[in-house]
Amino acid sequence: MFRIVDPEIGFTSDVIRDPNRFVGRTELIKDCIAALNSTQSLIAIYGKRGVGKSSLLRQVQQMAAGNYSIVGNSGLAHLVPEKIRRYYTVYYSCDSIIDGAEDLVSRLCNDTDPEDGLLRLVPDRGKELVEFSRGSETGGGFDLKVLNWGRKEQAADKYASSVPNDIIQTFRNFTSSVVSANNRTFSRRESVLILLDEFDVIKDKGGLGSLIKSLSSPTVKFGICGIGSDISALVADHKSVARLVEQGAVHVKPMSSSEIIQIFRRAEELFKGVVNFDDDVIMAIASYSEGYPYLSQLMGKACVTIANEHGTNTISREILTLMLDKIRTGQAFPSLEQAYQMAIGNSEDRALLLTLLAEQSKDTTEYDASAGLVALKQSRSTAQELGVEYIDQLLPRLIEEKYGPVLVKVPDGRGLYEFSDPVFRTYVKLRAVGHRPAA
Repeated sequence: MFRIVDPEIGFTSDVIRDPNRFVGRTELIKDCIAALNSTQSLIAIYGKRGVGKSSLLRQVQQMAAGNYSIVGNSGLAHLVPEKIRRYYTVYYSCDSIIDGAEDLVSRLCNDTDPEDGLLRLVPDRGKELVEFSRGSETGGGFDLKVLNWGRKEQAADKYASSVPNDIIQTFRNFTSSVVSANNRTFSRRESVLILLDEFDVIKDKGGLGSLIKSLSSPTVKFGICGIGSDISALVADHKSVARLVEQGAVHVKPMSSSEIIQIFRRAEELFKGVVNFDDDVIMAIASYSEGYPYLSQLMGKACVTIANEHGTNTISREILTLMLDKIRTGQAFPSLEQAYQMAIGNSEDRALLLTLLAEQSKDTTEYDASAGLVALKQSRSTAQELGVEYIDQLLPRLIEEKYGPVLVKVPDGRGLYEFSDPVFRTYVKLRAVGHRPAA
């Protein structure tokens, strides 16, 4: 009997926080276990857009707090140390408005998020300084000692203070107070873990590596996550943290077909067997999505929505074809379609050029499959054969920032470009061939 179901029960285009939704990534989970249980290492998660970096970072947060269910689900329980390191966690998503190191630290020190913010962990008495002095008991008189907190003679814990005009010292004081203060109330944890998502969008990353190194300690560990092909793309002064990142570098790549299949099998479990995907449909989506879990989730959700409209809980080849038709006509994924329309600017010739670039064969020597590079000259002759004459006039819109950009020019490669978002590249191909069955 048909039942209308909420597609979000089994699929999500959001970051995955629930370990029961997370599948695959066995080797990466191994790396994360090792990094978390090392006393000094910086955790650096990097990779292309749409590969699931933020979801992995959220699983790191779960493990840091002591929830290792994802490890058990992955069959890796034997790798969990007998005595695990447990952390108080802070999670912050960066944005492009952040100017640099001090601005980032200021954001952390003023984040009031009740689940992820640093301030939720700092003792209340330490959040607003009324009066302070430099004590002389240690360090030759350079030790900050709190005297008053709002009323005369009221004492407070040392190192829990906000220091006017010194946000770095304020951060040190806040983090120094977290472990000792919270261990009095909660089960003992060794350290505080500061997780910084979208790290790549910070405008000026100069000095951030040095700052992270200086702020890291036995009681403070950092984890950063962002777009990049290696650690140098994520941290400008990466040599400053070279030793810290030896055990914590985690390169997230597109999923294998078997891992994409696991997404759909897990979705069927979450739907409690009400929704079923035919095997050939799952295999086709695994092929179409090219290993990007974000796109796989979108396609799965779209299939369930269409199945609801047609009164069936079986995702058959017919439902898949209807979903692909919606992609081809721009009706399936609004955000990707908006980016597509912005890029082509109502030009059929530009749309054709964009498709030719997206479809460049991985077998050609002009295409770097690992880096995702495409060569303009590889598509020039084909475009001209199809009647597109003025390629050089069509290209600028694809590389201008105000229209995306869709393509980014490779500095040291003449005529070489990279799609800024590989998921978008896959979408362009799907939009062109959405009506054809998978090979």
